[in-house]
Amino acid sequence: MDSSPRQSDDAPAETEPADAAADGPTATRRRHLATTATAGLFASVAGCGAIGSGGPADTEPSERTDETADESNPVGDLPLFDAHAHVIPTAARGQDSLSADELVDWMDANGVDRAAVMAFDSPEGYPVQAPSWWVLEQVAAYPDRLVPFCTIDPRTMTYGDEAVDVFERYVDSGAQGFGELKVGMPIDDGRLEPLYELCAENGLPIVFHTDRQFLTDEVGLPRLEEVLASYPEVDFVAHATGWWAHVAANVEPSDLGGRPEGTIESRGRVWELLSTYDNIYGDLSTRAGWNALTRDDEHGRALLETHHEQLVFGSDYLYPGQEVPLLEAFDRFDLERDAWANVRHRNLEGLLR
Repeated sequence: MDSSPRQSDDAPAETEPADAAADGPTATRRRHLATTATAGLFASVAGCGAIGSGGPADTEPSERTDETADESNPVGDLPLFDAHAHVIPTAARGQDSLSADELVDWMDANGVDRAAVMAFDSPEGYPVQAPSWWVLEQVAAYPDRLVPFCTIDPRTMTYGDEAVDVFERYVDSGAQGFGELKVGMPIDDGRLEPLYELCAENGLPIVFHTDRQFLTDEVGLPRLEEVLASYPEVDFVAHATGWWAHVAANVEPSDLGGRPEGTIESRGRVWELLSTYDNIYGDLSTRAGWNALTRDDEHGRALLETHHEQLVFGSDYLYPGQEVPLLEAFDRFDLERDAWANVRHRNLEGLLR
């Protein structure tokens, strides 16, 4: 989630081998794609963007066709699954609240079929919390459109089994992922370990926000790499400036909270970590993700071509009327249709519980 007043940004090559060694960190690379390439969550709800904001009972979803797809979007007939959206209960930082109805209206207007809706329980990340229980209630009217995520503030884990019981109630109520994890501590802080373990036990992916304030790390992301190596069974979806600054090799400490400009002379840690670890994905939402793709179009396209199995479309839609530049990517970058299918929906489908 964004920390800036007007935008949600903390404010949008070599080819990997098809098969990896059986016992390496990439042994199960894209372990989900074989089952989601021709089937998945969209098998029964393809094109559900046609459903009105009155809820799923209004009409049955209709399948998209080449005639109904946006002609300016060459892959507009493919399902589009937003990996990072929000509902916000009250106005904050000069922006209006965002209801589930309004989120679905925006999805309808922009060809988004489904969206993962982040919870927000930690007080320091945003002036208005969106508690997990509330998110679960809000999205219940749109079971075919909105996918609830949940969070637990790691500091509440001092309550032991009681905190675990709360987490498990969220999962039993339908939470399919953990996020947005955005707390003011290092990403390898010991207080986060119980949460990582719970997500491993329950098969929940973690969408996390890293920058100079939240889930902090040093230049080069050594703490993140330690977490990835320590929890290979957990899928981590990296979001915000601390991650995307590392699309280039030349990173200054100040870049971890900003959007570096200029061409990319040498590829950075984003490329290396995606190549090395099966359990890290890149969330392209916010202007940080968009900047990583467009500061150097040649490298942006190369990133999409090389790592399309580990990148997910996201909006970080936070308030009505917010601009989402990533929607332009499908026309801007000439990518194979199968690769776009991974970014648009397959990867996220495979991650959900």
